[in-house]
Amino acid sequence: MNSDTESSTHTGGAHGGPRTYTAVLFALMFLTVLTVAAASFNFGSANVVIALAIASVKATLVALFFMHLIWDKPVNAIIAIAGFLFLGIFLMFDFLDVTSRVNYLPNNMPKMENATPPPDTMNPLTTAPPRPLEPAPAPGVKEEHK
Repeated sequence: MNSDTESSTHTGGAHGGPRTYTAVLFALMFLTVLTVAAASFNFGSANVVIALAIASVKATLVALFFMHLIWDKPVNAIIAIAGFLFLGIFLMFDFLDVTSRVNYLPNNMPKMENATPPPDTMNPLTTAPPRPLEPAPAPGVKEEHK
């Protein structure tokens, strides 16, 4: 490759390498395990905040290393950070809107006091279990008709 056409930011040794990408891989795997572990506990309304925080760190790692933003011009990193900032602002307004609502049910729902109950044939607790299938006859054995 000609040195005149080669960019100074895209030289062979400037981008991470196997050691960097392996470290990022293990960080992403650790954060995935952390996400699963956090989902197994009930933190109440903080579950969403914890999951989004972990996902944001994972997305930042992917954008920095696998999209090469860490080695690119600073303007691209500013644009990416601004995108995450506006996403956070939009999600914050969504959460504020949801928490401000008092009644989650729509006003046009019919009252269910006089609703017809489902028939007993649809209730798995009151119906008999299905009969098991009869085994197929062995090959070569003639079946007698009854």
